[in-house]
Amino acid sequence: MVYDCLMIEDEAPLAENTCKYLNLSGIDAAAVSGVEGYHEFIKGNTARMILLDINLKDGCGYNLCRQIREETQVPIIRKSMQSLLKFLLQLSKPKSILEVGTAVGFSALLMSEYGPEDCRITTIEKYEKRIPIAKENFRRAGKEDRITLLEGDAAEILKGLEGAYDFIFMDAAKGQYIHFLPDILRLLADGGMLVSDNVLQDGDVIESRFAVTRRNRTIHARMREYLYELKHHPWLETVILPVGDGVTLSIRK
Repeated sequence: MVYDCLMIEDEAPLAENTCKYLNLSGIDAAAVSGVEGYHEFIKGNTARMILLDINLKDGCGYNLCRQIREETQVPIIRKSMQSLLKFLLQLSKPKSILEVGTAVGFSALLMSEYGPEDCRITTIEKYEKRIPIAKENFRRAGKEDRITLLEGDAAEILKGLEGAYDFIFMDAAKGQYIHFLPDILRLLADGGMLVSDNVLQDGDVIESRFAVTRRNRTIHARMREYLYELKHHPWLETVILPVGDGVTLSIRK
């Protein structure tokens, strides 16, 4: 069976309530309790998106996350990142959100739930196989009037966007963050927040380039450049948090 969302969580009440909420929203969700449960699940099922608790009791969630990313193309949302997004959105109460990297639409749906009712979300996705899934998820959740999906290369789409966004969430190809940054800064409102996900690359970003596999050295170099720009750009005040696979929070001064 193909599920929209698989939750890997060892706290049964949390898993049960989250799945119940997702199912009521029109998203077919299932839950397993840990690493062994995941391996049993994939013997006869698949999921379009995975919500993963890194701190699993029966095995290292980080190792499982790495394994899933190496073996599949399924987008992974860490529970810690979900909690951080909820906190930041309830704190900042943005009226307009820009997301770079829709995947199957789960993050956009989360932000539509946690943000103000009058908040509008624009999200960008290039991968053709994910776009119809995201659109269907938005339709089934009844969020089509609040979420606008732009299809195509973010590098080109960003250049054509105008206006100011109160909150920008970057969760796209990590090697492209540095190339997106000039347009992201142009679009970020004064006092707005830029959230960049997965910036530590399982800790590789703090290692010497010679400690990183040759195929990952370009991404490694670009991410280090991106982090340097965030920390030293005169328009930004940035903090790096060890949440999930690393996240930066940048406020435009």
